Amino acid sequence: MKLNLRVWRQQTPDAPGAMVTYEVDGISRDMSFLEMLDTLNEDLTVRGEEPVAFDHDCREGICGACSLVINGEAHGPERTTACQLHMRSFRDGDTIDVEPWRAAAFPVVKDLVVDRSAFDRIIQAGGYITAPTGSAPEAHATAVPKPDADRAFEHAECIGCGACVAACPNGSAMLFTSAKVNHLGALPQGSPERESRVLDMVAAMDDEGFGGCTLTGECATACPKGIPLPSITAMNREWLRALRKGGAARD
Repeated sequence: MKLNLRVWRQQTPDAPGAMVTYEVDGISRDMSFLEMLDTLNEDLTVRGEEPVAFDHDCREGICGACSLVINGEAHGPERTTACQLHMRSFRDGDTIDVEPWRAAAFPVVKDLVVDRSAFDRIIQAGGYITAPTGSAPEAHATAVPKPDADRAFEHAECIGCGACVAACPNGSAMLFTSAKVNHLGALPQGSPERESRVLDMVAAMDDEGFGGCTLTGECATACPKGIPLPSITAMNREWLRALRKGGAARD
């Protein structure tokens, strides 16, 4: 396959950026999108040009590191991560636009790399169980009803890639935050800090400058792990419940 790539290049966070066109040839349909970018970078290196910077790690759709807007869609035309998107989804001669996540809370570091540490700070605000519980209990000591376990596992699948933010017209992080809140809230270990967790994490999310949620649903459509849109509604219920139980006095 021979492709025309229009790639966002930006040298530093404060430098102006622009789309730069590259031609890449000899692409196998069985390559992943990141392997195609590797081929481009090999060609650029041979020509003495600076390779394109992009995020990646496991390349198995687990870590959430890869973050690319491909032809205007987070992670591209398939509902998967960019590392699991294969070139068979494109045709010979296609022109493909490759851009970084576009959100105020995800500033560009260089080229296609963005700073997603805002997610880390949301998790730090309450995405852990901090109550002293002593040594680890025997696995079957606390029975968890299967519906609760299923709900926890469903939300625990979030890999923090940020596709929900990139796809949202408002740049909202509600789907990500709700996944973290609902994951721990569904388990008995997370119950003691249920109220403080949702209040602290939502406050941290707002402080990071993410946009407001208007339930357009683009976040759930783009999520490669299928975190459901009702997750946001569930978190809103948790937040109102926490306020009613005295959270308002903390403001």
